[in-house]
Amino acid sequence: MSEQDGADNLPFGTVRIDMADKVIKDKAEWKKALTAEGLYRCVCCDAELFRSDHKFDSGSGWPSFWKPAVDEHVKAEADNSLFMRRTEVVCNRCDAHLGHVFEDGPQPTGLRYCINSASLKFEKE
Repeated sequence: MSEQDGADNLPFGTVRIDMADKVIKDKAEWKKALTAEGLYRCVCCDAELFRSDHKFDSGSGWPSFWKPAVDEHVKAEADNSLFMRRTEVVCNRCDAHLGHVFEDGPQPTGLRYCINSASLKFEKE
């Protein structure tokens, strides 16, 4: 059976990519390439919500910030859904759901704004 006949068990329509030109970078090179300074804006109304210099790795898998770019642009509301007590954060301009805020973040605020990446658009400075 040839490769064309599916001998390699790839799903129909799958394209095989030659990895001969694999990119290899050390940790510092990757950090430089992937770290950009800028603003995170509301995807719905363009309000300035968070800044990249307030972002941190919370280990949660969600974009996390220790404070909003402008406090008045992010509103906190009680969220008692799913049998939990949480604090939801929404865009103060358009009420779009952004995520939740928790009190286990880094100093100086002690807050962790755990934000859904689909609610944000990034603007490089």
